[in-house]
Amino acid sequence: MKLLFIVDPLAGLKPYKDSSVAMMRAATLRGHALFAVEARQLNVQHGTAHATCSTLDVRADDDWYRVIETRDWLLKDFDAVVMRTDPPVDTDYLLATHLLGVAESNGARILNRPACLRDFNEKLAILNFPQFIAPTLISADATAIGSFLAEHQDIIVKPLTEMGGSGIFRLTLADPNRNAILETLAHHGRRAIMAQRYLPAISEGDKRILLIDGEIVPWALARIPKAGETRGNLAAGGTARAQPLSARDQKIAETIAPWAKDHGIFLAGLDVIGDCLTEINVTSPTGFQEITAQTGHDVAAQFISAIERGCSTTICP
Repeated sequence: MKLLFIVDPLAGLKPYKDSSVAMMRAATLRGHALFAVEARQLNVQHGTAHATCSTLDVRADDDWYRVIETRDWLLKDFDAVVMRTDPPVDTDYLLATHLLGVAESNGARILNRPACLRDFNEKLAILNFPQFIAPTLISADATAIGSFLAEHQDIIVKPLTEMGGSGIFRLTLADPNRNAILETLAHHGRRAIMAQRYLPAISEGDKRILLIDGEIVPWALARIPKAGETRGNLAAGGTARAQPLSARDQKIAETIAPWAKDHGIFLAGLDVIGDCLTEINVTSPTGFQEITAQTGHDVAAQFISAIERGCSTTICP
C-alpha cells in the first residue's frame, strides 16, 4: 500500500515515544510505501485535493527517517491518508479538515474521517455517553461554574481545544485564584470551558484505552501523576503503566467502539479515570509505544493490519 501520514514537522517527532513513528515503522516492516506531509501543504486545484508529499525511508534507530524525494501527489492516489496533526483544534486545523473533505469526495480514504474530526470535540464527545461520566458542566459563565464548584467543592476545569494537560486546573472553594483562573480560561465569559467533579481515582492513573477500527486494544495505559500533580498526562510528567482493562473499562470500550466505527472514527483514545469516561480523543491518540514496550502487544502492527483489512474490502488505488 501507499500510506500518507499528515503529521507535524518530522524533525520534531520523538522516535522513542511518538505513536505516528511507531505506525510508520510498522508499515515499513509490512512492506508498504511511506509518505509524509504537513497539513499546511494541502491544497485543492480544480476541485481535486493535492499535497507536496515526501517519500520516506523509515528506519528503526533514532535517526529514523530519510526523505527520498518530494513531489506533488493527488491524495486519492494513496491507499490511506492518516491524519495525525496534533491539537489545538484551531482555525488552521479545521481548514485542513475541510480540504481533507474535498479529498474524501475525490475518493481518498481519510483516517479519521474529516467530518468526525470536526464534529467530535475530544472533551464534548463524552456527552454522548452520560452513563459513564462524572458530573459535568460546560459553560463560559463564571457564576454558573462557581455554583458548580459550590455544589461539588472540588472540581477540575479545562479548555475544550487543548491537549497534553494544557490549561487544566483543580479548583476548590479555598483557592484564592479561582476567579482569575476562570476569567482566563473562559476569556472573561466569551469561551465555554468544561468543569467536572474532581475524581480522586486520578492517583491510580488516567487510563488511555485505544479503539482501532471498532476493536479494543486489550491493554490500557495508565498515566500516573507525578508527586504534587493532578494531571496524569505524560506531557505533564506522568508515568506510564500498561495494565489490563478492568470490567468497567471493558464495558465503556465495548459501548463506544461500535459508535466510533459507525461515525468514521478509525482510531480513538478513550480516557478513563476510575470508573468515569473523561475524554474521547480522535485527533492523534497516543500510547502505542508504551503499551507495546511493556506488554509485547504490537499496537502499531494492529493499526496497520486494520488499514490493510479495510483496503482489502474496498477498491484501493
